[in-house]
Amino acid sequence: MALPDGPHLDLLREAIAVEGGGQLALLSGDQAAGVDALRESSRLYRESWELASPTSYGRLIGMLKAAVIAGDASYAAAYARTQLPDTVETPPASYALAITALVERDDATARSASTGMRSGSPAFINAADAIDGLTNRDADLYAAAVRAIVADFERRETHLTNVAIADTALMLERLAEARGMACRPVSPLLPAPR
Repeated sequence: MALPDGPHLDLLREAIAVEGGGQLALLSGDQAAGVDALRESSRLYRESWELASPTSYGRLIGMLKAAVIAGDASYAAAYARTQLPDTVETPPASYALAITALVERDDATARSASTGMRSGSPAFINAADAIDGLTNRDADLYAAAVRAIVADFERRETHLTNVAIADTALMLERLAEARGMACRPVSPLLPAPR
């Protein structure tokens, strides 16, 4: 759903641009600059969400992704939890809930939310597979899903603002690291493994 014009949309555009800069910094090996930019991007996504009625869960997903990659996952998840409705019905809302639940180590909720993602695009389905792999501790399923996510990004020309990077895979890898399940996919769209 497209957002109407207004200050919230200006902040969203700024969040996307700042996130793109952070991803480029990570790709170039500048971890500190990348993390700083992603933290700022997460803040901007949140401000955009707060300025207008929450009609687009993409902003909440952007906030969560940027925060997880930057290492501020707990703070972002705690905020997201207060913004999500009791019943999520769309793939984007389900995805936001699934990421939040993964950060909180609430695997039952993450698995349930991943089911709601499966009525979305193939990108949502790939992410749902990865989430199921993490929550079921199925390393093979997780690794196959992350490879599919990276392959999908590699087929695109750009993501964010003229930046091609598999940020979904990178976010999931950060969450997988905490579980000892990172699969370290190799791609020119991903920074070198930490």
